[in-house]
Amino acid sequence: MKPLSRRHMVASLSALAALAALPARAAGVRAAPLSPQDQATLAEVQRYLDGIHTLESRFQQFAQDGGIATGTIYLQRPGKMRIVYDPPTPILIVSDGNAVYYWDSKLEQLSQIGIEDTPAWFLLRPEIKLNGDVTVTGFRREPGVLRLAMTETKSPDQGSLTVVMSERPLELRQWTVIDPQQRQITVMLESPQYGIPLDPNLFYWTRQSSGPASH
Repeated sequence: MKPLSRRHMVASLSALAALAALPARAAGVRAAPLSPQDQATLAEVQRYLDGIHTLESRFQQFAQDGGIATGTIYLQRPGKMRIVYDPPTPILIVSDGNAVYYWDSKLEQLSQIGIEDTPAWFLLRPEIKLNGDVTVTGFRREPGVLRLAMTETKSPDQGSLTVVMSERPLELRQWTVIDPQQRQITVMLESPQYGIPLDPNLFYWTRQSSGPASH
């Protein structure tokens, strides 16, 4: 199994943020044509995503060059997230509601950015909307599955996100991010648990917290 490169690990901050509104400069994005049934389904999807307050899930992450990583993601809206990669990937990502910390234990290197300066903010913000600053550019039904492609309305040249959901019951299962350099990363959730209580200590960054998560 080919491990993910460090370049793709940096890109994974976007990938694992799932429903990212990707920043940019261009305009002119074209919305997908939607039937009244599609519009009703999209409204249902928005209510579902906005209703996700906590999430814990194992995941598999696949890069376009064949790199693979696995780990566990914890999410608590608004603003908090922890992504723990399995060895040999030496990466931990923690959002405490104000900043996002990216820790590389192999290099002993810590990076920090403001939460609103990362694509993670779309999923972590208090209210999730699939209109306005986000445009749905693709909507496809498959047997038991919905696929929604989206980009930021003002900046379609900066990337796109495709979300895959089971339809009955409605549940987030997978997403693919294509960044401005056309690098593609796909994340698949494994047995996700929604609405469960999570230990608040998961979302505080300290050197001591960089070890295995427990709750």
